Amino acid sequence: MTRTVGEFLFDCLKQEGVDDIFGVPGDFNFSLLDTLEDYEDMNFIDNRNELNAGYAADAYSQVKGMAAMITTFGVGELSASNAVAGAYSENIPLIHIAGSPDLGDQKEQKNVHHTLMDGNFEVFRHMYEHITAYAVKVTADNAGTEIPKAIHIAKEKKKPVYMDIPFDQVTKPVGEIKTPESAKMTDTSLMDEVFLKASDQLGSAENAVMLIDFNTVRYGLEIEVQALAEKLNVPVVQMLQGKSGFDEQHPQYIGMYGGAFGDDHVRKTVEEADCIIAVGMLWSDFNLAKYTADLKTDKMIIIHPYSTLVADEVFENVYAADILKSLMDVDYREEGAVQQLPSIYDDIAGEADEALTADSYYPRFQDMLKEDDILVVDTGTLSYGMSQVKLPKNSMFLSHGSWQSIGYGTPAALGAAVAAPDRRVLLFVGEGAFQFTVQELSAIIDKGYKPIIFLLNNQGYTIERYLNTEHPYADYNDIPAWDYMTLADGLAASKEVFKARARTNGELDEAIKHAEQFDGAGLIELVVTDPMDAPLYLHKLREYEKED
Repeated sequence: MTRTVGEFLFDCLKQEGVDDIFGVPGDFNFSLLDTLEDYEDMNFIDNRNELNAGYAADAYSQVKGMAAMITTFGVGELSASNAVAGAYSENIPLIHIAGSPDLGDQKEQKNVHHTLMDGNFEVFRHMYEHITAYAVKVTADNAGTEIPKAIHIAKEKKKPVYMDIPFDQVTKPVGEIKTPESAKMTDTSLMDEVFLKASDQLGSAENAVMLIDFNTVRYGLEIEVQALAEKLNVPVVQMLQGKSGFDEQHPQYIGMYGGAFGDDHVRKTVEEADCIIAVGMLWSDFNLAKYTADLKTDKMIIIHPYSTLVADEVFENVYAADILKSLMDVDYREEGAVQQLPSIYDDIAGEADEALTADSYYPRFQDMLKEDDILVVDTGTLSYGMSQVKLPKNSMFLSHGSWQSIGYGTPAALGAAVAAPDRRVLLFVGEGAFQFTVQELSAIIDKGYKPIIFLLNNQGYTIERYLNTEHPYADYNDIPAWDYMTLADGLAASKEVFKARARTNGELDEAIKHAEQFDGAGLIELVVTDPMDAPLYLHKLREYEKED
């Protein structure tokens, strides 16, 4: 039976495990949405705006491996562009489908609404070429080739791709279908050389360590990484952006490495090791703690997704999964058990009647976590504090360490809940970020998802107060005071939401207990009166900035 372009598009997405598509309706994407409406076993998640749709799709992709969203031409796709750029920065495969005007109108260069009124229908696709791995106009003639190609690129490169599909092309029969070439394979001629170099590096070592980072998670290397760590019997640490890339309950896991701002014992273990096996490294200011991380590449084996560096020598086309399996045969194993290091939040702090502070609420967050939880953490003080919380087994940590666009968290919590309806989703968001994208709370409630939202009200942009050491109390770091409890009622309409405002440790304890028992979404506002209250990591960062 002949398939239309739209049906073929959804067939291809379905094969990649995409069961839900995010977006906002607009007249140029009606043909796409009408096709989707009739398509079996695929849902449209109607977001409050396109930016939110992009953030939700980002989180969905992190949980399920790929995601898609549909916007209208011009106004819709530009609204979503910040989220797409974030997905590019964060290595998230996301398929952005923009419904555009009829192909005939485009060829005639008509002045159509949602355009720049200059007859140029390619300008937005050209813009997207800079923030996606592939941007293409799809027609009935090329859909059979271009749709599979775009999806293949997103999957292989872990980047967003963009498809402009004219309104009238969606319902036309798809042309000849061509399957993309299989992914490239490791250059086997280099494997022996890499193995020997790595063996020599480890052979001269007395104390090695494994450093787990960003692309371990993005490329799904957790199983291979854990197997190698157990074979070598070495301590394992994670970088900030590699969090949840290794089981934090594993006996070889010792904590997060944060350069001068993190745990001193972890720092000493890493920086005094004579061989560091780093998997999925990302060399960025956030990840390297303002570049205070002292990592000497001449004593490192750095395993990237498609290349490996051994003592500064680069080997291209050597894939991470293959080299990790190869290193299982290396003749190295440390004796004795790895010395466990406590988490800074292992012990509950603060009396019940005492005011909430970072020292008291982070241990409570850690204590309430459960296996399989999905934590969504927005940018701000929480992203630094939550990075130091020890996660339970099989949990996920969704946060943007590279792009750091505040407001990501609330729509991302929706995306995570859609992707994994049987898992508990916990959102940790500051009130500044919450005000950016709060509209998506209505979609969360309306569709019956049940995240527990921890809203940190710390009197403005505390993260900016810490980063601007000369003017922490500048007026621009203040934000309007909202009544979040009443707001939740307004967004919930006829559905009930658990709401609580906590000012003391005891009130937070009670709120957590009731939220966990409530069958529905929960919103817990943590009211912290000191606008400079922050986790230890940020205190150290601020001192460094003041001295620099």
